[in-house]
Amino acid sequence: MRYAFISDIHSNLEALSAVLKQIDSCNIDETVCLGDIVGYNANPNECIEIIKSRDIKCVMGNHDAMASGLEEPDDFTYLAKEAILWTRGQLMSQSLAFLKNLPRRLSFPHDNLLAVHGSLQHTDEYIFSLQDVAANFMLMDQETDANACFFGHTHIRIAYKEMKKSIYPCYENIITIEEAVRYLINPGSVGQPRDGDSKASFLIYDTSDRKVEFFRISYDIDKTCKKIIVAGLPIELAERLTSGW
Repeated sequence: MRYAFISDIHSNLEALSAVLKQIDSCNIDETVCLGDIVGYNANPNECIEIIKSRDIKCVMGNHDAMASGLEEPDDFTYLAKEAILWTRGQLMSQSLAFLKNLPRRLSFPHDNLLAVHGSLQHTDEYIFSLQDVAANFMLMDQETDANACFFGHTHIRIAYKEMKKSIYPCYENIITIEEAVRYLINPGSVGQPRDGDSKASFLIYDTSDRKVEFFRISYDIDKTCKKIIVAGLPIELAERLTSGW
């Protein structure tokens, strides 16, 4: 089974299209989205429609919850809040219904995989520090038989493995998933990377050879930025795309 994991599209149609074009050339059996289809950028309905039309399995992200009105963006930054309020005004009824009905967690028991947006505990909780990582490995032990949990939210590609009660960050482009070892894996962001690289990020996991491979894909950032400005969204949202922060 070959999985593609994407996350944090954030209404970036150009980035999503480029990533899916690459995925289509990789003989993928299942594409999974780790949430935040919308927010920040200017094509929420179009990105939702692509996810729907391709029958991509998807969990709910915090921006999806805010944009659909299930939660309020009271603790969001100014830029994130402005984008959410704008997105609410753009969403068509079918897009709204789709976001509201997304699950908070997906499991793939046949391959011992789990998918969440933020953490195993909460959609809007980050996995940043080693303490965060340890807490989520503990939840994996308590709540699931999965040996790999894929998450998003941070917009930064990273993997961690827990072996003999020790935690090891994995920075390689290709990682082998070992048996009897637990993993937390983030594919990075399609639509708003925050690791200093402006290219869209995703990963492929092949269960036959147990390899995870990370990919970076260029896309038409200028086109996305122009759409942000024309839509009346804060110009800072365009500027951050070019820098990868």
